[in-house]
Amino acid sequence: MKEEYNLREELKRYFGFDKFKINQEAIVKTLLEGKNVFVLMPTGGGKSLCYQLPSLLMEGTAIVISPLIALMKNQVDAIRHMGEEDGVAHFINSSLNKAAIDKVKSDILSGKTKLLYVAPESLTKEENVDFLRSIKISFYAIDEAHCISEWGHDFRPEYRKIRPIINEIGNAPVIALTATATEKVRTDIKKNLGIVDAIEYKSSFNRPNLYYEVRPKTKNVDKDIIKFIKQHSGRSGIIYCLSRKKVEELAEVLKTNEITADAYHAGMDSATRSKVQDDFLMEKIDVIVATIAFGMGIDKPDVRFVIHYDIPKSLEGYYQETGRAGRDGGEGLCVAFYSYKDLQKLEKFMEGKPVAEQDIGRQLLKETAAYAESSVCRRKLLLHYFGESYAEDNCGSCDNCLNPKNQVEAKSHLCKVIKTILATKENFRDEYIKDVLMGKESEEILAHKHDDLDTFGCAEDDNDKIWNAVIRQALIAGYLEKDVDNYGVLKVTKDGHQFLKNPVPFKIVEDKDFDEEDMIAPMQSGASCAVDPALYQMLKDLRKRMSKELDVPPYVIFQDGSLEAMATIYPQTIDELQNIPGVGAGKAKRYGENFCELIKRHCEENDIERPEDLRIRTVANKSKIKVSIIHSIDRKVALDDIAVSKGIEFEELLDEIETIVYSGTKINIDYFLEEVMDEDHIFDIYQYFKESDTDDLEEAIDELGNEYSEEEIRLVRIKFISELAN
Repeated sequence: MKEEYNLREELKRYFGFDKFKINQEAIVKTLLEGKNVFVLMPTGGGKSLCYQLPSLLMEGTAIVISPLIALMKNQVDAIRHMGEEDGVAHFINSSLNKAAIDKVKSDILSGKTKLLYVAPESLTKEENVDFLRSIKISFYAIDEAHCISEWGHDFRPEYRKIRPIINEIGNAPVIALTATATEKVRTDIKKNLGIVDAIEYKSSFNRPNLYYEVRPKTKNVDKDIIKFIKQHSGRSGIIYCLSRKKVEELAEVLKTNEITADAYHAGMDSATRSKVQDDFLMEKIDVIVATIAFGMGIDKPDVRFVIHYDIPKSLEGYYQETGRAGRDGGEGLCVAFYSYKDLQKLEKFMEGKPVAEQDIGRQLLKETAAYAESSVCRRKLLLHYFGESYAEDNCGSCDNCLNPKNQVEAKSHLCKVIKTILATKENFRDEYIKDVLMGKESEEILAHKHDDLDTFGCAEDDNDKIWNAVIRQALIAGYLEKDVDNYGVLKVTKDGHQFLKNPVPFKIVEDKDFDEEDMIAPMQSGASCAVDPALYQMLKDLRKRMSKELDVPPYVIFQDGSLEAMATIYPQTIDELQNIPGVGAGKAKRYGENFCELIKRHCEENDIERPEDLRIRTVANKSKIKVSIIHSIDRKVALDDIAVSKGIEFEELLDEIETIVYSGTKINIDYFLEEVMDEDHIFDIYQYFKESDTDDLEEAIDELGNEYSEEEIRLVRIKFISELAN
């Protein structure tokens, strides 16, 4: 490093800052000295400056390898604004034409360009390799370096080719930067980039200004999200969904409920994506509904909430995405909706992938589930995952710390766990250890003769939830550790051995049971969720009377969730009734008059002022896909052919058809039922629903037995609702 550099002066000159953030100055110095550097710095910690400043000071051009075109453009614009010359920073990617690329090369050759951003795909092109070989390269910066690792949350195979290309272009120092990386991922990055000697700088992952919460995901999740956003009206927020379809649907629901929102996903054309991004940055819209394609490197400092509609595939991804909130140091609310069914869907998506990839994916999912279900401080769990300890007993800024559960003594439980791990030679994962304790006679356990162990079946009377909690909290306490290089098998630490010799009190909080919580979550059956319990009961009584008159089960008229919404929002006209979830135009006209009259009378008698702001509107059911499905059924197209033509799974098609019939539209699927089902089966299932008090699918499956598949029950339920309710 040239001694004449006064880094603080250079910082002020180029960036206008008086002082560096934690580790920034040391990182810049190390890179200026020509050494390899590995930077682990949370989102908002100032990673970009760590390579931008040295690039401006060093001879030659720095090559910055970045995964997203939007990110490149963002950063290039920011650098250009700081200097007098636009040529100081450029990017090369697929969006540039030949003339633009020629201009970039000309500026580099003239010595104007200090920073060149390239996508890994562009780096591998022969013409670019030939050109870069001919210029002086100051260093290589690999941004979002976690993309190089299969254990990272955003693995990109192209990143694996970076080192061979660097060797081809010409050697120079390498700085790898990431906001999220476990020990396993860090090792993977350094190994693949050939920088195992890199000086490592690691900043704390703790974001004290962020609040973390996990909520049960119920059928009324859309309503819960709308209420949350309206409570934080005018604030910027991001909602992450896993599928493009859900992104578009939810964005429409928000717009219908007068929330300024828009969708963002990789399936949209680049012009549309850029516009949405700009609208968000310029505060023309408050909320972005997006897949994980949105947000990497986007610097909007005042995002006040991040909602995860679906639980993420990894804790790294979750940390990265929640890190978009509160980058200005102000409040950031991070709410994730969790259901075990979502977890099962994600596991299903892995089928067909290579076995090693499936194994990694399942391990990452397991960590996410552990985070969601645990009653331990969320901050403590997150920081432990990234190899950082958090000493405080209560962070005061997560749902578990603000609503602590009672602790239970688990000293004897932990002793049993440690004994079992040691008896099985520290060669197995937590699930296996748990199965031994619970006395499960699996093929693997029998093959290893672990059913002969003293601890086999010692916990068969216990709930397996307690064993999950014991193992997870023993990991945090340092009694156990996971060997990530060896498929996550459990090992006993030195402290764990000591604990077994001399057990000390070990208190745990039991995990949450989301299955149970789903039963009592907002907007489920029961009057507890209705704002007006008295009205709710009156509506139920009216429904019961009408069901007797019409000789149909009560749920056929309106479901409990719809009645709860009526007792909260007080619709008084047929038009208003159509805004209630589960009530379409047909159903509103057919059954709605008596309900509207009852609600109107109740409001007048009790001088009730209706809460207009709580009115949750559903997207009109005449969306393109629904209209298309209805037309196809009218033409008697086989349902499985309709699913193929729409590019959706058969299960998703049934979801759409159920929404159609439950909203009051009559359809006839007899032609399909006659093709695929036995006549007696159709009759039996139909009779069940006619006599049953509920249309609940799980209850129907339990009652009808294994003779009928879930698909068959759903198909006949559609027929039943369509014929009797519409």
